[in-house]
Amino acid sequence: MARSLCSLVCKWTYSAEKGWDDSFWKMIGLEDFVADNYSKIGNQVLPPGASLGHGLTPEAAKDLGLPAGIAVAASLIDAHAGGLGVIGADVRGYGLACEGQPMTSRLAVICGTSSCHMGISKDPIFVPGVWGPYFSAMVPGFWLNEGGQSVTGKLNSLLPNPAPPFKNKINFSSRCQSVYAYLNSHLDLIKKARPVGFLTVDLHVWPDFHGNRSPLADLTLKGMVTGLKLSQDLDDLAILYLATVQAIAFGTRLIIEAMEAAGHSISTLFLCGGLSKNPLFVQMHADVTGMPVVLSQEVESVLVGAAILGACASGDFASVQEAMARMSKVGKVVLPRLEDKRYYDKKYQVFLKLVEHQKEYAAIMKGD
Repeated sequence: MARSLCSLVCKWTYSAEKGWDDSFWKMIGLEDFVADNYSKIGNQVLPPGASLGHGLTPEAAKDLGLPAGIAVAASLIDAHAGGLGVIGADVRGYGLACEGQPMTSRLAVICGTSSCHMGISKDPIFVPGVWGPYFSAMVPGFWLNEGGQSVTGKLNSLLPNPAPPFKNKINFSSRCQSVYAYLNSHLDLIKKARPVGFLTVDLHVWPDFHGNRSPLADLTLKGMVTGLKLSQDLDDLAILYLATVQAIAFGTRLIIEAMEAAGHSISTLFLCGGLSKNPLFVQMHADVTGMPVVLSQEVESVLVGAAILGACASGDFASVQEAMARMSKVGKVVLPRLEDKRYYDKKYQVFLKLVEHQKEYAAIMKGD
């Protein structure tokens, strides 16, 4: 969090044309940073992938076992590197709407401990509740908007892992697979003739157990579950897990709608990160948003993004955009089940009602 906050402060207060904003540092009591032409924090900001100095110093080269002078690139924070590693992939031949369209039609979703939603634009777009726009913060020459959901990875592991009241009833220690793979398989067993997503027709989750980052930007919000029963068997645990995954996908849909209302035009999702390895998580994002999901051939997309930056710094590619197109490869495309759209539209209405009701409850409790 501290690293992300530091990077955001830099984006807010520095421009290539004017340098640092002196008044900001003075306003927050850090006017000593301004002294000696910002000698304490530096006064030069380079775009991602730019070659730094004279390359790797002899001291660092010795420690790393690499040649001195090897190119060193201006870096990115982890989620931005992940976005860089997937959003520019060559999608020709997959029949996607984004084929032949600019990268601005794509949304990169980095799904880890938290989820980060990266959309780019040629001109600045201001989206209420979504960070940005930041110029050249991820892809040089483009403005970045960054939405996010807090602790999605934690939430995805908290409810099915298993929490009380299931803890003493279900033993996963003897299973030769992850709890997620086992629950995914169990959902397939109990779905019968219906699509698996329909198992949550009476169970709904609001996923902001740690507040909402985007697009509501409300840290006071809490998680909600409605539709619980007295039974505590494996079926109930699996369905609660499914409802949680769907809730995270509905949160992504809410962020996309906010971005599109402000001027973005998004047709395709590009997912990476730990949660993107879960096929149920990926399929629910496709079904809930109604958009195809592209998965990278290389699952560690943050490393791909870092490699892209290094390849630009070394001169192997003339631009970050060229490197992205050459180095990012499509691994799999997951299409939405459009025949289920009406069901997910109704679930989404309930999803929005949950937070509306939560705010009403808070108002009642604060009233006289």
